[in-house]
This record gives sequence, structure tokens and C-alpha cells, in this order.
Amino acid sequence: MRQQCHIAMIYLSWVLYLGGLAVAAWYGHWALGAVWLVSVPAGQWLYIRKFPSLSAGMGYGRITDQPVSTVASAPVKVTLYTALGCPFCPLIEQRLESLQEAMNFSLERIDVTLRPDLLASKGIRSVPVVEVQGRFLFGLVSTKELAGWVAGTAAIP
Repeated sequence: MRQQCHIAMIYLSWVLYLGGLAVAAWYGHWALGAVWLVSVPAGQWLYIRKFPSLSAGMGYGRITDQPVSTVASAPVKVTLYTALGCPFCPLIEQRLESLQEAMNFSLERIDVTLRPDLLASKGIRSVPVVEVQGRFLFGLVSTKELAGWVAGTAAIP
């Protein structure tokens, strides 16, 4: 399974979260609503933090990285599209940040969770997405692949 989050699943998780709050409010279960309000985001935070150790058991495969030994300067603009609730987005963001200083590129982060207009215009259906000079790289990739992509030496997968 490709290591990426489909936007539809992210939206579904938010609908379920808000739906749970609405049901608790509709039936007047304020204590349950308060527990839901706190426990679901806490559970999501824990899931994202522990995801690298859980990913193999969930069918996503192991989260591994191939470090890069040497990198060339690439003064380009790199745009990272992420969504709230995606466990792969923080991992690729960390990898880009580690390359940013060595490769001298500018990094712009865009959260597309509430930006369906941007999703449609760019053709984005899953996150994370790295854009460099109009080229898109979808999913979680290694630091080595990112360095090649930013430098313009990697082929489009």
C-alpha cells in the first residue's frame, strides 16, 4: 500500500468527529460530548505520534528512510501540501526541513484540509504532496528521493 493519506478519508474522519459531537448535543449527553471533544483529538495526536511503529501492522509497510550523504545546492521553491490528521505529513515535513539548510531551498507549507478549491485546481487527491517547479511528488518518500527530486535529478515516479 502506498504511504499516503487519501483526502476523502481525512474528510470522513472529520465528519465522524463533528457528527459525534452533534449526536451528543442532540441527545443532551453533555458529559459524553465533553469526553468526545477531548478524547478524539488526543487519540488522533497519539496515533500520529506512534504511527511509525504501527504502520506495518496497518498494511502501510514499515516507515524507513534512506539518508543522503551529499547534496547540491538547489535554490528553488518547494511547496509541501499537508492535511490535518495525516500521519505521513509530519514525517515528510521533518525530512524536508533536514534537507532545507543543506540544499538552500525555500519551503512553503500549505494545509489543504479546508481548501477544496486548491485540491481541485492542483489535482491533489492524497497527501503529502511535494511540489517543485510544477512537478508533483505524492506520498511519503525517503530523504534521498526528496533530495533528488528537489535537485531536479530524480525521475517522475
